[in-house]
Amino acid sequence: MKELLEDIIKAIVDDVDAVKVNILDTESTTIYELHVAKDDVGKVIGKKGRNITALRIILSAGTSKAGDKRALLEVVD
Repeated sequence: MKELLEDIIKAIVDDVDAVKVNILDTESTTIYELHVAKDDVGKVIGKKGRNITALRIILSAGTSKAGDKRALLEVVD
């Protein structure tokens, strides 16, 4: 899932080298922390949050079969 997120986000942003996804696991949640360049944060979020919403839907759908853990996507500055 990490590689899929990175590939999708690299297609959106200008600074491909700044894209990094960290994974934090807790008992009930898996948090995907997305790091991008400051200039690309708006592109990742999109107009009215459409891009980030779509990414979160893809993440939820992709991880739903993996288990009972909830998956969250956070954009970190």
